[in-house]
Amino acid sequence: MTNLGDLEIFSRVVSTGSMSAAGRALGFSPAVISKRIKRLEDRLGTRLFQRTTRQISLTEAGQGFHDRVLGILAGIEDAEAFVAGRSAQAQGMLRLTAPTSFGRMHIAPHLSRFMDVHHDLSVNIVLSDEFSDIVAEGFDLAIRIGELSDSSLVARKLAPVRRILCASPGYIERHGEPSSIDDLNNHICLRPHNNDTWKLESPDGLLIYKPQGRLITNSSEVVREAVLSGAGIALRSTWDIGGELKSGRLVQILPAFEGSRNLIVSALYPSRQFLPAKTRLFIDFLAELYGQQPYWER
Repeated sequence: MTNLGDLEIFSRVVSTGSMSAAGRALGFSPAVISKRIKRLEDRLGTRLFQRTTRQISLTEAGQGFHDRVLGILAGIEDAEAFVAGRSAQAQGMLRLTAPTSFGRMHIAPHLSRFMDVHHDLSVNIVLSDEFSDIVAEGFDLAIRIGELSDSSLVARKLAPVRRILCASPGYIERHGEPSSIDDLNNHICLRPHNNDTWKLESPDGLLIYKPQGRLITNSSEVVREAVLSGAGIALRSTWDIGGELKSGRLVQILPAFEGSRNLIVSALYPSRQFLPAKTRLFIDFLAELYGQQPYWER
């Protein structure tokens, strides 16, 4: 039988991306880590890592092995927590990734409340607008915004996403308010940061509109600041501009046309089986915090 310590070392090498970093985390020298990985590969009869002088990466066999090892290690952690009477407690390190703006606005402000309840838990949150491979990068969960796609990951809906066309009162005062979709051709429309089209639900069904504004950026927050400054019309999520709608800094235009109703905020994690308490409790915390009618819509 494979030594369970070797599995933990293997998993840590994957999550840290190097044998040296794994050694520091586990209190072993890089030579010991390398020896244990080689012993594991010899026992399995296959190479788990491709090694160069600069980097280490999983082989195809190594990736498949890692996907299965995570469940084993999570099961052991769950079993130990049960015996110790700690199965309902969040402890250890919770690693999660989330979109930059959403994480800054709707996760970071609430972390202290969660951590005040769970004193034995540390949180490592990585904000990025790139989709991370949460298994390969060692994340416990990822917060995603969009339509759910087929995936080996498990997804739980946390909140609906509502997207509206909006502009500042200053822009409307200078350029007037459009009364139809066709009127948008005579207005300044701000392109999304990914240069995507506007997918709008209309009284007649799905409508695709391609904004052609002169501002081009890879940052969603630049688009947000541009619409607030009166630079044009934008399609924005209410989680992003809810406060500005309430204060009157932005107003909704063409209310009969809103973004796709299939968009949601969701939590993705590797497996339903042996879900660690820290992950389950944090997902429950966010689901209760947002609810069916999120606070940014109230």
